[in-house]
Amino acid sequence: MKFHLKKGGDVKVLMSFKETESVEKFNDLFSFLKNKEIFKGDAGEVYSQISHEGDSVVFLGLGEEEKLEYETLRKSFFSLGNELQKKKVKSIGLSVPKFGDRCYGKTNKAISEGLLQSQYDFDKYKSEKKPKVLLEDVYLDIVSGEDEKVESVIKETQMVMDGVFLTRNLVNEPAMNLYPEVLAKEAVDKLTPVGVDVKVLGQKEIENLRMEAFLSVARGSSKEPKFIIMTYMGNPDSKEKLALVGKGLTYDSGGYSLKPAAGMATMHSDMAGSASVIGAMYAIASNKLKKNVVAIVAACENMVSGDAYKTGDIIGSMSGKTIEVENTDAEGRLTLADALWYASTVEKADKIVDLATLTGACVVALGSVNTGAIANDEKLMKDVSIAAGLAGEPVWQLPNNEDYKELFKSHFADLKNTGGRSAGAITAGMFLQEFVNDTPWVHLDIAGTAFIDKAAGYLPKGASGVPVKTLFYLAKDIEQN
Repeated sequence: MKFHLKKGGDVKVLMSFKETESVEKFNDLFSFLKNKEIFKGDAGEVYSQISHEGDSVVFLGLGEEEKLEYETLRKSFFSLGNELQKKKVKSIGLSVPKFGDRCYGKTNKAISEGLLQSQYDFDKYKSEKKPKVLLEDVYLDIVSGEDEKVESVIKETQMVMDGVFLTRNLVNEPAMNLYPEVLAKEAVDKLTPVGVDVKVLGQKEIENLRMEAFLSVARGSSKEPKFIIMTYMGNPDSKEKLALVGKGLTYDSGGYSLKPAAGMATMHSDMAGSASVIGAMYAIASNKLKKNVVAIVAACENMVSGDAYKTGDIIGSMSGKTIEVENTDAEGRLTLADALWYASTVEKADKIVDLATLTGACVVALGSVNTGAIANDEKLMKDVSIAAGLAGEPVWQLPNNEDYKELFKSHFADLKNTGGRSAGAITAGMFLQEFVNDTPWVHLDIAGTAFIDKAAGYLPKGASGVPVKTLFYLAKDIEQN
């Protein structure tokens, strides 16, 4: 899809609020549709009249003007994109006004994202693919003097969406075709061309780092674990470094604490945290952000075999802390424990954000709308929340009272890898806090938001790509967003 900052297009798109009484062109048709309540102007409502004579129009509803948000624009233009596909429209033109005191750059960013979102489809494994006619050219008649800003935000949005789509493709890929070695290769192939240095450690190198918690989870699989370090130095004059740590379970059977069949059906998505940091690194590096960011993934499978770790085992970790294994299906926090310790002590990151499809408890608490968060630093948590708001990817901070730590204390080791049924999302996050070495840190539990059962707005069924945009806006200066 190409965006052109000038008048043009085969089909005219006219935006309308519920209060709108007349439009600049096609007003007779518009008035007829409004009077008959065929088109009301509700947010995301679309009415199209495509003519072979070239006088074609699409009306797009934006809801009530005073309630207009950037998320409304994203969803509405996603609906528009879907309608244009059905009508096989290749080229459109629309005039983009300033909506009150809303930022004009963010307005155009939301419009372009909504249209781009409509073009994603994971049909790689369909033997019969539905023929599509995708929108190729979008002509935007913008406010005078805003060309440079709009061109910049659209270019940024296109590359961010490339990162989101990369993440979705990785998460949707079946585990039979995407295991630690393949995930590592994807990181190398996709990130190296945009300026990210990717280093992949194998079994022996991981052993040399004494990552016993990570290796304990990996023991049951015939697939070799990989530790992936992705470094982008966008500002070599600065010593500050943000670490993004993604859970990389390319398949999770639950181990000897075996999941039921239904619970295993989508466990190829248990590496959504790792895919999110890979997608975010692509967006960050492609946009040449002047920030230093390292992404870290401990990739493995959690399987059952004669050598798999067992409940009751007491294992070590890179930090030196010992962990009693109460549940082999609480494996993600074990791999992250070593990855987080590496980020804080070897990479010496100034800030850490980890992403993990960590707990079913978070899904029960927040569903697929909000990502759960635990933090040890309110300034970083505030920055994450602002970034999430800009992205349209809401985050809800959970409490981290010291009393919760009592739930995962062990009688025989330093810690247990579960805190029981109560406050499961909280105790899992606070377990991870034990391995950040007092570095400012935020944990995002994306179990409910990274992979969804049915489409929701512009988020498709399956991999959503959440929270790639949040990570991008966090890495970028908040003031510049």
